[in-house]
Amino acid sequence: MRLVTYDDGSGIDKVGYVRDDRIVDLGELVGGYERPDAAGPMRRLLARWEDVREALPADGPSVALADVRLQAPVPDPTKVVAAPVNYRDHRTEMELTVDVSDLAVFLKAPSSIIPHRGIVELPYSDRRVDQEGELAAVIGRRARNVSEAEALSYVAGYTGCLDITMRGKEDRSTRKSFDTFTPLGPWLVTSDEAGPADDIDLDCSVGGEHRQKTNTRNLIWGVAKLVSYISTVMTLEVGDVIATGTPAGVGPLSAGDEIVLTLSTIGTLSVTVAKDPAVGPSPTGTRQL
Repeated sequence: MRLVTYDDGSGIDKVGYVRDDRIVDLGELVGGYERPDAAGPMRRLLARWEDVREALPADGPSVALADVRLQAPVPDPTKVVAAPVNYRDHRTEMELTVDVSDLAVFLKAPSSIIPHRGIVELPYSDRRVDQEGELAAVIGRRARNVSEAEALSYVAGYTGCLDITMRGKEDRSTRKSFDTFTPLGPWLVTSDEAGPADDIDLDCSVGGEHRQKTNTRNLIWGVAKLVSYISTVMTLEVGDVIATGTPAGVGPLSAGDEIVLTLSTIGTLSVTVAKDPAVGPSPTGTRQL
């Protein structure tokens, strides 16, 4: 099932599922939308998902998918956790001797999230910024110290992720947390429909140039191992996003580029790099690492 967060022109994030090119609204299941003190509607839906998934309305209020603006599937996760160097071919292209097994994970700021068809903004005029296409897992129930064998039962589903990255000497969390540096979407595909997490094709192009192609079976740490490990470090909350890493083929972005990421059982996430020039040089220099 494809679950979406969307704006129908009201300026309010709503939640529903896609059925025959329409979105069936699930506002009643999440207690309505006028709840500024609560978690976002997708997080509230996922928290109830096991109880309501078999009783979703087949009709009721709906809107054409073509008439809405999709938001990031989970616009407000408590955290975005990411895996560095989790494909061997990416380790080779970056001329590194370490990978996820040495580096573990890092955090990206949730404020860096943008949706399908969003705009990526380049922060500085003198720094290289690359695309990194990835599969992202979304947590469906609180996870703490879970085993690898049970880890996938804590995953609600999957979505596309672009881990936009500025090259340089700063910490990863800094270079990857600029506003607009985490496009997510176009929707969240539930685990039962997405199929095995270790058998999803990934393709990514930039400006019409094909750059990345792999299958998630090539991950060094698969989704189950990532979820299990992360849960021993920090409690994973409903709606948290885990970016699983990128394969070889990362490359620089230029103003006006369209970035297109397709995951075989998920769908296509597309964003555009802003045409306006970056504001100026980086205050921390240009030495590349």
